[in-house]
Amino acid sequence: MKHTQLKPFPKDFFWGGSTSAYQIEGAWNEDGKGPSVIDMGNHVEGVTDFKVTSDHYHMYKEDVALLAEMGFKAYRFSIAWTRIFPQGAGEVNPKGLAFYDSLINELIKYGIEPIVTMYHFDLPYALEEKGGWSNRATIDAFEQYAKTLYENYGDRVKYWLTINEQNMLILHPGSLGTLDTTLVDPQKTLYQQNHHMLVAQAKAMVLCHEMLPEAKIGPAPNIGVIYPASSKPEDTLAADNYAAIRNWLYLDMAVYGRYNHIAWSYLEEKGYTPVIEDGDMDILAQGNPDFIAFNYYTSQTVGESLNDGNDFSHTGDQHEIVGEPGAYRGSVNPNLQKTEFGWEIDPVGFRSTLRQIYSRYHLPLIVTENGLGAFDKLEEGDVVNDPYRIEFFNKHIEQIQLAITDGVDVFGFCPWSAIDLVSTHQGSSKRYGFIYVDREEFDLKELRRIRKQSFHWYQKLIETNGEIR
Repeated sequence: MKHTQLKPFPKDFFWGGSTSAYQIEGAWNEDGKGPSVIDMGNHVEGVTDFKVTSDHYHMYKEDVALLAEMGFKAYRFSIAWTRIFPQGAGEVNPKGLAFYDSLINELIKYGIEPIVTMYHFDLPYALEEKGGWSNRATIDAFEQYAKTLYENYGDRVKYWLTINEQNMLILHPGSLGTLDTTLVDPQKTLYQQNHHMLVAQAKAMVLCHEMLPEAKIGPAPNIGVIYPASSKPEDTLAADNYAAIRNWLYLDMAVYGRYNHIAWSYLEEKGYTPVIEDGDMDILAQGNPDFIAFNYYTSQTVGESLNDGNDFSHTGDQHEIVGEPGAYRGSVNPNLQKTEFGWEIDPVGFRSTLRQIYSRYHLPLIVTENGLGAFDKLEEGDVVNDPYRIEFFNKHIEQIQLAITDGVDVFGFCPWSAIDLVSTHQGSSKRYGFIYVDREEFDLKELRRIRKQSFHWYQKLIETNGEIR
């Protein structure tokens, strides 16, 4: 649909940015913090680990001041579960509570709305040793953790996110370094873990509404439009299959409290159906999110599964493949350009994704990740020119405005990432931020913060509420 006039962004639109604790904080074992599965996981050879990252733990005041200078209206960050509960449950760590208390106060001092993610891949290792999400006790631990966050920060935090990219934890655990390679039947185990996470999420949402009636809470999956590889009906059917398995399983459960019927039929066919205990579905039906947060980087394309051993295709990331024999065959989209890391760039797919989510659920939407990873170069005079990032964001922000004009309720854009951090499996060389952190994979240098070209561009965009692009 072509519009003769675009609607403006809402006056109170949340322009901001996102990070995660394990990718930016560092201080992995300081002030009582316990180890997480990320800390104890296998790291990609040749790139840095997560022990120091951008050292935000020690430099957060400088970082927040830079976000304020950019004009941020909101900042989406995650809390490290193991800073609050070093063992995942039991004793609370006062120093961990104090750090986030100070960070939240610093944000509020500058008028920046804190948007808190409770869980961003970094499960406490002490819980993992007891079975992790396969153990139903982790549901109770997550509920205790959520309750503690609400008690300590609920007077200032009005927007909560439950679990970041739960669908990626299930579909691509190998790329995140969270897969237990000793599992005999990993897929069945993963979908049992998925069920437990869904129950934990619902309990956290119910508890939030009980304890913080003025607050809002929602899930934060990675959602992207799925294209059929051709107009062949079988390819369209395959795209429906993948959309259900990748996208709608997670949002149907969060919003409606039920398993998507296509996804469930896939689980039945594969023998992956989880054990559902008495009362689980009642809890799931009570979740009722107030909004949907989602991360969008790219669309995906699939075709009919031929069961010939060639159903798998790389997404462009060497650690992630797409394809499921009997359900869909991974494919590429010849109509799209790619980043230097091989990810397909699809701004129009962003608009389609926004429209699809809102049409299905009619809940307000906030984009909690979207961005371009690149090998940014620090030039003489502390100059970092990243016009490619500005071009990427311009095209995607244009599509948000088109979606708003389509009638989609979008209340925020918090791209990845506010500041350079350590990529999950491509180290510190793959940069996403508006702010350059002067470090290399194994040379921390002085970790100086340097404003990129995109910093100044985003500053003007926020100042004009999206008018100057």
